[in-house]
Amino acid sequence: MSERDPRPELKEDLEEARKSLLWKLEGLSEYDVRRPMVPTGTNLLGLVKHVATMEVGYFGDTFGRPFDEPLPWFTRDAEPNADMWAAAEESREQIVGLYRRACAHSDVTINTLALDAVGHVPWWQEGNEVTLLRILVYMIAETNRHAGHADIVRELIDGAAGWRPDDESLPAVDKAWWEDYRSRLERVARESGKG
Repeated sequence: MSERDPRPELKEDLEEARKSLLWKLEGLSEYDVRRPMVPTGTNLLGLVKHVATMEVGYFGDTFGRPFDEPLPWFTRDAEPNADMWAAAEESREQIVGLYRRACAHSDVTINTLALDAVGHVPWWQEGNEVTLLRILVYMIAETNRHAGHADIVRELIDGAAGWRPDDESLPAVDKAWWEDYRSRLERVARESGKG
């Protein structure tokens, strides 16, 4: 019995996570895509910039395939968290374009190397020798993690929630139901805290 190649399913999972992250920007103003919504400054455009940087690092540098564009926020002397927000001179189009180019660069790595190809993650202190399979699974998890952050940030901005615009993955109920549901959860949380 031969082993089936998991690459097609893994690539599909990564692509779905990428799409989910990007659609969170759709229909929002420049202010809203940059707006820090939590005390640590998490914002939608910053999440895309960060994941673009991760794609470049993990699928590029790790496997000796450097990206041909400089990322000044990805240097040792860069300000902390410089990859988590878009500077005034960095437009949404530039960041989204960078993300798409980073993904295309990653896809070449994914499509041309064997899943057991060995790379080295320079910024990992220990266990920095990895396979493409490990990095592919790692990046699926990381992209989904940040898409989840984006989901919450987007909901805080304008109430839009769900996996994709054509598949919310939420119950088909009206606004009144959600308001009642949230009130019920708040009530249970307060009552539980009295014990």
